[in-house]
Amino acid sequence: MLTTDDAERREYYRINDRIALEITPLAPGFTEAENTAAASLFGLLSELHLSDFESQHLLRQVGDANRALAALLRAQNKRIELLTQVMAQSILGSIGEPQPVVLSEAGLEFHYAQPLAPGSLLALKMALMPQALGVMLQARVVRCDRAHEGHFDVGVAFVDASDAQRQLLARYVLQTQAAERRRAASAETYPLHAAH
Repeated sequence: MLTTDDAERREYYRINDRIALEITPLAPGFTEAENTAAASLFGLLSELHLSDFESQHLLRQVGDANRALAALLRAQNKRIELLTQVMAQSILGSIGEPQPVVLSEAGLEFHYAQPLAPGSLLALKMALMPQALGVMLQARVVRCDRAHEGHFDVGVAFVDASDAQRQLLARYVLQTQAAERRRAASAETYPLHAAH
């Protein structure tokens, strides 16, 4: 029989992925103001991506009314995206190397060196590859199981994510799944032949 948590997990698409991830346990009584103060440069990167995501429908509407203006705005958007990439590359060093995770718009599963108490809060900084899409979220630990090789398997649910953040994650998950399907289809269509 499925529990409510199992049913909710099955409601979302999930992908196996590699992302740069910084995990900070939060003390009880933590306030959002402290999170904003600590976020600084990564917070700006996250806001840039959310702003771009939220403006996409407006750009489509402008394109319907004025193609020249839409082309100009797309060119400006591309310049901003390139600057964002430069900024992201400088930030990634502080977050660390990409690591394997299971990601959905509702939560994340990852390996961690220490046990984390179920119910505890975490601040997460995630850089989704390859475009180094910056996302900052709070999460609640749902489970923490001892795993082999001296680490723990941790499952978290995102807490108080905005609609834009959830949609951004959902779009990333769907795009990653589509890219994986294309790679699999291409491998089936054009299998590598061993040298004779």
